[in-house]
Amino acid sequence: MLKALEEHHASAFTWCLHCCRGDRFEAEDVLQTVYLKVLQGRARFSGQSAFRTWLFAVIRLTAREGRRAMTRWLRRGALSLGMSVATDAATTPLDSLRAQEGIRRIERLLAGLSARQRDVLRLVFCHDLTIQEAAQVMGVTLGSARVHYERGKERLRKALDRHDIGERSGSGRSTAAAL
Repeated sequence: MLKALEEHHASAFTWCLHCCRGDRFEAEDVLQTVYLKVLQGRARFSGQSAFRTWLFAVIRLTAREGRRAMTRWLRRGALSLGMSVATDAATTPLDSLRAQEGIRRIERLLAGLSARQRDVLRLVFCHDLTIQEAAQVMGVTLGSARVHYERGKERLRKALDRHDIGERSGSGRSTAAAL
């Protein structure tokens, strides 16, 4: 189990960061909680799916539980204490340099999609899951995941064509065609 967790740590953290809306500190806490759940046996891998698919689903559910707990806490008046949460995902100047304009544009376009469309596209393209595995991670039916996948791709393709992302040499169109 430890070897499998170690093998998927990088992609698990990336997915966790997405589930935590880019909040690096929250993502670290959620991933630590997930690892504790797994090691303490509160989350058990039954073998009904790929390990990574199961792990991503545990991360999504744990992140959602954390957001709900935080919302309840804030509603009880903790906001009056003046506490704030840092949401800057770029931690070093090198990280900022790596954030190219094209990537930022695609992120803005992804942000314009529905949450399910955005999630299924990230799982398939960024984490190399199949649509069926993405459906399991998201807790939706395969048909629903396929619909969100196709609609998300179509909306991204239209937005990329509209904004003509990339160079005039046609790289934006090939990016849209690849989706």
